[in-house]
Parts: sequence; structure tokens; C-alpha cells
Amino acid sequence: MASLIESCWLYLITHFSDFQLACLGSFFLHESVFFLSGIPFIYLERAGWLRKYKIQMKNNTPASQEKCIIRLLLYHFGVNLPVMLASYPVFRHMGMQSSLPLPSWNVILTQITLYFILEDFIFYWGHRILHTKWLYKHVHSVHHEYATPFGLTSEYAHPAEILFLGFATIIGPAITGPHLLTLWLWMVLRVLETVEAHCGYHFPWSLSNFLPLYGGADFHDYHHRLLYTKSGNYSSTFTYMDWVHLFSLSCQTSNSILYCVGNSSIVSTDHDVMDFFALSYCQGIRYR
Repeated sequence: MASLIESCWLYLITHFSDFQLACLGSFFLHESVFFLSGIPFIYLERAGWLRKYKIQMKNNTPASQEKCIIRLLLYHFGVNLPVMLASYPVFRHMGMQSSLPLPSWNVILTQITLYFILEDFIFYWGHRILHTKWLYKHVHSVHHEYATPFGLTSEYAHPAEILFLGFATIIGPAITGPHLLTLWLWMVLRVLETVEAHCGYHFPWSLSNFLPLYGGADFHDYHHRLLYTKSGNYSSTFTYMDWVHLFSLSCQTSNSILYCVGNSSIVSTDHDVMDFFALSYCQGIRYR
């Protein structure tokens, strides 16, 4: 298997320059993985297949789905591609390479684990900032146009948000200067994760059923259904930042909760307290 991967990689670096692979190759890989993984959910929704696994019964109209695809193509070619071209010197300066030998799997897995940790941390705070009133109204509300998300809506956002939250994805690789193969694997995993989180379906084989603290579609779909001040879950891939934040708040706002166990009701106007219950709901906890 390793020799096959090395042979394929040798072909790539022999026939294409570093710039072509890092910029155009990355863009082509991103577009291929994104649309090939996201488009099937459009047809699932239109055909009504696997409807019992659909989180919301409401469907998007074909017109709204087509609007999403057209906007995405504009954003990808008008924002993503220029950013990839402009960031190439930075990655080269930080040590990114595409030559043989390929990095070991230990190195690849260690770096990608670091990228997930950094991305979750930075995305969480960036996402919370985007849910402040002014930024939500003028920037983040574009992403929330789809209260019933489907796979491709994962990257449907204001150009400013693409740049702002995209920083969380590229900061890890920019710091470590990885091999291009590691960068591609990280990009593929990140794209598949965000498409799955917006797909609108919760399957028995969904990763959130098996990986602790993995958000997934059920978690993020709830975020799209609620108003920006009450969604309570801002994490990216893993939800540890939400739980860390809310654990801290529990020590500060416990007096704001009148009753939450037994037959009593929740009475609070504190949005952070409401965030706690919203997040608990997403994780399957019920207060009765």
C-alpha cells in the first residue's frame, strides 16, 4: 500500500510543480470532495429516500438549493482560490514540501490531531463572535439563511466569514509547515466533517454515535434551528469547547436556575443559562 501511494505521489511531483500541486491541486481536491460528498444529500431530500433519518421534516425548495450551488461556485472561485494562491508563499516559508519521502503515518496523525484541536478552539471563539448582534446581522446571517441545512450549505457563507473562520482551518498547517500529503488529508477530513454536520440526516452509522464529544449533524442542525442568541452550541468538530465554557458558567450562574429537576420548569433570562439547556438538549439530556 505504501509503495502504491509513493508511486502515485512520484507521478504527481514529476509532472506538476509545487505551486500547481499546492494551489491548483488543493483547489481541485477540495471542490471534488466537497461537491461529491454534498450533492447526494440534495437528491436524498428531493426523492424522500431515508426520510426516517432526516432530522427536520421540512425540505428546501429546488430553487433554494440551486441558489446555494451558484453562490458557492462564486465564493469558491472568487474567494477560496485567490486565498490559496496568496497563501502559497506563507506555507512554503513555514516549511511545507511535496517531495519524497512521504511522512510516516505517526507524523501525519500527530499533526492532524493538533490541527483538529487548534481548529476547534479557534473556530469556537470565532463562531461566538459571529453570533454577536452586529456581526450576525451583517455577516453570519448569510450562513443561517438555511434553517434546514443540507450538505452544501456547510460552506455557504459571507465572504468575510469564509476568511474569518477559514483562518481556524489553516492556522495549524501554517504553523507546522506539513508535507502536502498531510495538508490534503487534513483538508479532506475537514470537508467531509463539515458536510456531514450540515447534511440534515442522523444515521445509525453517524460518527456521533461512536466518537465521544463528536458533534455531527444532530448537534449542528439544532444550532441552525434556533435564534442566534439561544443556540448554545458553537463548536466545530468536537464539542469540548462548549462543555468547557458551560462547565465554567455553571459555577457562576447556578443561582439563575430556579428548578431543573423533577416536575418544575426552567425560569431564566440569562442567555448563557439557556445555552446550557440548549447544549444539553443536543446531547440527548432532558430536564423533566
